[in-house]
Amino acid sequence: MDKWFAFDIPSFVAIILTAIGIYIAIIIFTRIAGKRSFSKMSSFDFAMTVALGSMVATTVLSKSVSLWEGVVGIAAIYVLQLFVAILRRFKIVQNVVDNGPLMLMDGQTILHKNLKKARVTEADLRSKLREANVIRLKEVRAVVFEATGDISVLHTDKDDEELEDYLYKDVSK
Repeated sequence: MDKWFAFDIPSFVAIILTAIGIYIAIIIFTRIAGKRSFSKMSSFDFAMTVALGSMVATTVLSKSVSLWEGVVGIAAIYVLQLFVAILRRFKIVQNVVDNGPLMLMDGQTILHKNLKKARVTEADLRSKLREANVIRLKEVRAVVFEATGDISVLHTDKDDEELEDYLYKDVSK
């Protein structure tokens, strides 16, 4: 309990210097690897972002991990992310690493089996429909649970307008 309120100048300086060092390393690695490093385009990208956050926190606040060990660990995560990004061009790797998009509504039809599979409630679905300014279910062409975890609502106010096949590519029904 005494440590909670302790103020140790050398520890304080070490934390500040380590935070600056890690911050600079993240900037350099992100410039090299590209903006995708912090995207949430896939569950793998999201996991990488969480892993980086954990490594940054551990390196900055833990006395057992040096700045250089943290930088090497973070560099390893970036290299793995780049490596997997390259391998994801192959369908087999993409299927292992990424979740595919899943259709939750096909027109006005709610696909209850897919809601259950995605662990999305009808209340969540209604919320997304309202968020997308849908005022009539007949406006809905499709609702897709994306690989990122986002829910996309594709709609129109024209009854006869169909979605292009390109937008359905890789979407499980």
